[in-house]
Amino acid sequence: MKGFVKNIEDLAAKNDDFRRVLYTAKHCQLVIMALKPKEEIGAEVHKLDQFFRVEEGSGEAVLDGVRTAIRAGFAVIVPAGTNHNIINSGSVPLKLYTLYSPPNHRDGVVHHTRAEAEADGEHFDGKTTE
Repeated sequence: MKGFVKNIEDLAAKNDDFRRVLYTAKHCQLVIMALKPKEEIGAEVHKLDQFFRVEEGSGEAVLDGVRTAIRAGFAVIVPAGTNHNIINSGSVPLKLYTLYSPPNHRDGVVHHTRAEAEADGEHFDGKTTE
C-alpha cells in the first residue's frame, strides 16, 4: 500500500525517542518526537513550513520570540523563515508529532536523544519512503 495509515496519536504517545521519522513523501514528512521534562527542540529556522500537534504533556511554543503555552490537543504552525522552538516546561515527557513540508530529515532516521540528533547533522537526501 502506498502512503501512511496508522494511529498517529498512539504512535506519538508510545514514542520515547527525541526524533523518529515515520514517513517521507516527495512534498511532506511525518516525524514523532518526545521531549524530556525541561528539554527543548532548540531554536531553529527552516526554509520550509512545519506543523506540530501535541499529544501528551505541556510546554511552550516560541515563534519569533512570542511564547505561548501549549498542551495536549494544541497545534502549532510554523511558517518558513520563522525562528521557533518547542520547550517542555512540564514534569512529564512532551509527546508530539510534526509534519515538514517539504521533508527536512533523512527518511527513517531515529535519534534517541537530542545530543544524538545534534551530533548527526543529517538532512533530507531526496530519498522517500516509497
